[in-house]
Amino acid sequence: MNAIERTSTREVYRNNWLTMREDGIRRPDGSDGIYAVVDKPTYALIIPLDGERLHLVEQYRYPLGRRTWEFPQGTAPELADVAPPELAARELQEETGLHARSILDIGGLDVAPGLSSQQGRVFLATDLTEGEPRREVEEQDMRTAWIGRGEFEKMITAGEITDAQSIAAYTLLLLHER
Repeated sequence: MNAIERTSTREVYRNNWLTMREDGIRRPDGSDGIYAVVDKPTYALIIPLDGERLHLVEQYRYPLGRRTWEFPQGTAPELADVAPPELAARELQEETGLHARSILDIGGLDVAPGLSSQQGRVFLATDLTEGEPRREVEEQDMRTAWIGRGEFEKMITAGEITDAQSIAAYTLLLLHER
């Protein structure tokens, strides 16, 4: 079966974190349509692991209107391309103050493939030392905590951790450990 073909494109919106475009498309059956796409740079998600403890961040997520617990994660500013391992080390230090002697790529995630081109790389960070975070202004309300794996799983079950990328990353960790 043929793929959807782009027949036109126009940028609808742009800021330092994303662009939104509207593409004219032709479907495999020949019919025309429109597809809206949010383009964002690749992000890094880091699982800081110390024995049975995971280091999480909690912050206010404006689109949800509430605070959420999740693994440290982020993209390069102003849509810059940064190699994922370098981005992972930077995000880990920026959000938590942690430095890792070992940062291992354990897999990839697509954020929302029905509407966004954004992809992410998941890194396992171990052999950690503590330092001072260097948070961006948007992260000024961020808190961090070490949480045991059993408690982390209970928080998922109880709906206290709902970040899809963090839950999927934890699945990658479990598969990596097999």
